[in-house]
Amino acid sequence: MQHRQEIDRHRSVVVELPLEDGNGDCASFDLEKAVCSHGLFMMAPNRWDTLSKTLERPLRLSENINDDDHEQSVLVQITQPSDYPHSLLLRVLGTDSLSTIHQRSLLGQVRRMVRLSVEEDKRVKQFQEICGEAKERGFGRVFRSPTLFEDMVKCMLLCNCQWSRTLSMAEALCELQLELNCPSSAASFPDPDNQNQLKGLASKSQHFTPRTPAGKELRKRAGAYGCSRNLLERLNKVEEIVDIDKPGVTVTPAFSVGEEVLQKSNLCQDTTEVWEVSISAPLNPDPSEDRKLSSFNQLGNFPSPKQLASIDESFLAKRCGLGYRAGRIIKLAKGIVEGSIQLNEFEEACSNPSLSNYDKMAEQLREIDGFGPFTCANVLMCLGYYHVIPTDSETIRHLKQVHARTSTIQNVQRDVENIYGKYAPFQFLAYWSEVWHFYEERFGKLSEMPHSEYKLITAANMRRKRNGKCKKLKIASTEKLGV
Repeated sequence: MQHRQEIDRHRSVVVELPLEDGNGDCASFDLEKAVCSHGLFMMAPNRWDTLSKTLERPLRLSENINDDDHEQSVLVQITQPSDYPHSLLLRVLGTDSLSTIHQRSLLGQVRRMVRLSVEEDKRVKQFQEICGEAKERGFGRVFRSPTLFEDMVKCMLLCNCQWSRTLSMAEALCELQLELNCPSSAASFPDPDNQNQLKGLASKSQHFTPRTPAGKELRKRAGAYGCSRNLLERLNKVEEIVDIDKPGVTVTPAFSVGEEVLQKSNLCQDTTEVWEVSISAPLNPDPSEDRKLSSFNQLGNFPSPKQLASIDESFLAKRCGLGYRAGRIIKLAKGIVEGSIQLNEFEEACSNPSLSNYDKMAEQLREIDGFGPFTCANVLMCLGYYHVIPTDSETIRHLKQVHARTSTIQNVQRDVENIYGKYAPFQFLAYWSEVWHFYEERFGKLSEMPHSEYKLITAANMRRKRNGKCKKLKIASTEKLGV
């Protein structure tokens, strides 16, 4: 039975995330390149729309796993308008009001996914200075998940299986999350044991609706807070974007009573100047939008540690096709919920990654069941360590086809260091830029690939023909497929 989460797309709030560096100049940032840079963007619940260049996925209302709002999600569409490239616009669907705290949480998750920070911006520039090919391709940021827990689980899903199964396991976990949050979904499980599993975990019916009532946070006009002239000018720009003259459209500064005026968000600051745009009609009245961006109706968010910690291992393995991974994922979730695994400490220790603490971080990760060298290296890459390349059979294939190296599992780490060592401390970025370029030569631009074709990115489809060349696969366009 397919479960659906109905979202009122005629109610939404737009939050702006400016893309400016500390000098007030627009940072060199391209949403399409930042998102479509790693296979993680293809894994549920992420959905990249090839026509509108929009990333759609649910995000949590709180980044703190101990907050009740961490279990509440909203559907968010992230765009970088061509006529407004200096900012990202977050359109939050299904609500007409968001608290300042919730907005900060959503913005923080978006920054994490596309690696928007002062430190990351510097590292992109440093890497591109020593790797001219990456600079020409606009490669420098590697997409990741909005939370470290999601990254850790997905890195486990990458091990010992084909890419198509990795995709299906991630999708099944998001389907399960929706079932756990919809009380009526237990009806689809005829097995009484399965119903009991879901009964204790299903959340209240207010799922995906912000808990902050629309009238709880009173607001005054911007001038009452000594709002700067620059802010008022930027508010006028937002009004122009959403066409404030349309009936039912209002623009209100997202300030709470008693709070100081928030400063403008940029790559050098954590505080954020945001605006709520309450809309009684869609920003884009095009009726095809619901057809193009509707993944959240079938999928939920990625499950939280609390949701997975109490699930029976055999049920999870069977429901999501996880096999032996189910027990390891549950142990990870329990460790986080019980406090023996502190994700915040990992994030803080990696806020400014250095080679000196890599070994310490890797040692701590290896203590977690299921975290071998490959998984640890991938998680640490997600945390910002780029000097170690996660190696597996795909690495061996790439070295053979691109560098004519006959590597084995025993010596592949030595070979990648010989090839990419000159790019230190960005060996992984150089390697992955090369791998991603190879994929696009084989399959075409991956940001334009239909979702139904993601499963084709397999080793079998990358083998050279007898003439030594890889024949480029013909991928149907999204227009032909009606995606």
